Amino acid sequence: MESIISYFETIPSSHRSLILVGGITFFWLVESAVPLFNFKYKKWSHAAINIFFTLTTIIINFALAFILLKTADWTVDNDFGLLQWLPEMPLWLYTLVGLIFLDLIGAYFVHWAEHKVKWMWRFHLIHHTDTWVDTTSANRHHPGESIFRFIFTTAGVLLVGSPMWLVFMYQSISVLLSQFNHANISLPRWLDTAISYLIISPDMHKVHHHYVLPYTNSNYGNIFSIWDRLFGTYMNMDPDKIVYGIDTHMEDHEHNKVKNLLKIPFQPYREPTEESLKGMAN
Repeated sequence: MESIISYFETIPSSHRSLILVGGITFFWLVESAVPLFNFKYKKWSHAAINIFFTLTTIIINFALAFILLKTADWTVDNDFGLLQWLPEMPLWLYTLVGLIFLDLIGAYFVHWAEHKVKWMWRFHLIHHTDTWVDTTSANRHHPGESIFRFIFTTAGVLLVGSPMWLVFMYQSISVLLSQFNHANISLPRWLDTAISYLIISPDMHKVHHHYVLPYTNSNYGNIFSIWDRLFGTYMNMDPDKIVYGIDTHMEDHEHNKVKNLLKIPFQPYREPTEESLKGMAN
């Protein structure tokens, strides 16, 4: 365990980039071999759009990284945050507790807020406009969303009292798990179900990308599935019945052009369609 911590204390930027690129490459190959859906789309063209948003996220996170570093150092130096206040515990348990609560604040809670706060939803729906969800969709976030996701992550580091090595570990796991649960892969149903009791599985997360309510407002987690089950936001659905996208932006020119995707948060707000409202009532 000490060697793992030592690695993340000094993890080079090149290794963090390798985790991102390597994860996309690995799941890209897997989903090509065992796809859940046989999409009729230009895979490289679709990937280019999502990689554009991945790059904007990287740039924003890199530009603001010093805030995260200063926050993590301050919590440790001042004994502030959950991990600093809890009794001494084994290192593996310390790490697990930290990851679970960083996931709560930095992933689950901000995601839930994005679906409940209208101005945040305007930015987040760019992620939901994707009608061909695959592993590249994991980082399809508007630059505006990347900023307030960073703010929530920083708040998580502050409240959890996380040292920087744990932040790097959390971010690395989060990237890989997001690529995994967005990947267009078909796992045996029993295996996917078993996985979903611990972490967010592909089938579990795909429900969140169904185009109508109430399914869109479910399964917010990214790493651990405990939060959706605990807060009653877990939903199940036959993967064969899933339709990707968001009902207010189903036209190809709206969800398949970078220029329009960047403009969506500033366009007039669109209410859910009748079909979506019926889904919510059910």
